[in-house]
Amino acid sequence: MISYAPFWETVKKKGESTYTLINKYNISSSTIDRMRKGNGISTAKIDDLCRILHCKVEDIIEFKE
Repeated sequence: MISYAPFWETVKKKGESTYTLINKYNISSSTIDRMRKGNGISTAKIDDLCRILHCKVEDIIEFKE
């Protein structure tokens, strides 16, 4: 199962918020909602988040059995 737990830690560590991701970087609120609920998002969105947060993929998602 894919977990977005690292994402929430990375956002906090980088001094960003979901508000800034939505309003400053145009990440859709539905993407944030899908992540909160543990649903899938596209690799393009993961790429966008890595670019915005200047981080690696493993700072956004992790696999848990």
